Amino acid sequence: MDALFSIPFLSLLFVPAISSYSTSLNLLFFYMTWSTLVLSHSPLRVELFGSTAARLLFHALPSLVFFLFDILVPSTAVAIKAQGEAGLPGGKKRHTLRLKQFKVAGWTIFNLCLSVAAQAAIESVLVRGLGVRSAIKVSMKLPMPWGMIKDMFFGLLVREILTYVVHRYVLHSKNILAKYHNNWYHQLNAPFPLTAHYDHPLAYLVHKFLPTYLPAMLFRFHMLTFLLYLSSISIEETFVYSGYTIMPTSFFLGGIARRTDIHLIDGGVGNFGTWGLLDWICGTTAGDRDIEDDLAGELEEHEIEDRVRKALDSSQRKVREGTLRRNTPARTRRNGHA
Repeated sequence: MDALFSIPFLSLLFVPAISSYSTSLNLLFFYMTWSTLVLSHSPLRVELFGSTAARLLFHALPSLVFFLFDILVPSTAVAIKAQGEAGLPGGKKRHTLRLKQFKVAGWTIFNLCLSVAAQAAIESVLVRGLGVRSAIKVSMKLPMPWGMIKDMFFGLLVREILTYVVHRYVLHSKNILAKYHNNWYHQLNAPFPLTAHYDHPLAYLVHKFLPTYLPAMLFRFHMLTFLLYLSSISIEETFVYSGYTIMPTSFFLGGIARRTDIHLIDGGVGNFGTWGLLDWICGTTAGDRDIEDDLAGELEEHEIEDRVRKALDSSQRKVREGTLRRNTPARTRRNGHA
């Protein structure tokens, strides 16, 4: 537990907000904490505890809160569900499907634990079995910001490609994994919290775990980059599979959530990628909006917001000038004209 709660990236997030230290002292504190963690624990332990912490803090716990919210107060949750009552866990027959709801939650937690176990197995085979370096680089040397951004970009891009290829050509073709995927995930009425990692364990490993972990292996992410990468994916999955219409960003997360809903409701006829970029390129977008429409709508919305804001500022300025003119004595105004 000491490794779990001493993850340095937490100190980087919270210490500047609750202290008056300078940036240099915060970075020094961060480096000391990271060095202590690396020196006091094995690289495999740091990687596994860090991955568990990222999944727990940014996906499992918030998704569980959303799930309980849907279960305990469905009359309130239905107001912000994209599919209305059908988007609640269990759909319209939620009162008779409590067991199925918690079965979905149980398999989700199992798959998350399975992904950590698979990650541990890969690292053990590489380091102890084959005698090569680990897939994730755990060292005291901190990565540079530009290097982290570059690795994040290419990692997420490769993840998008792998997810699209596996989802379209493996899970929606004629094989045993496609059968598992159809009998498990596609039996849901609509996405709801905790369904991001709900699938048959074999289909889950191929569809979710490998596209996420292989890019990190390919570019050999630094552990801190991997934590940031895994945390961003976890936040994305938390909101995209929640089934809610309220998103932090309407363009990115909102577009992904809408395409995820359509993929499940329409029986998997399209929307195989995560971002929708490859669906747009390959012509497999399902529904009446693709990523180009989302981008155009977002730009138009911001343009309208800018126009409204300018109009309001102009109106407020005219009102202030009129008020000032009325409050100015007549003699002052005549003297000014004179």
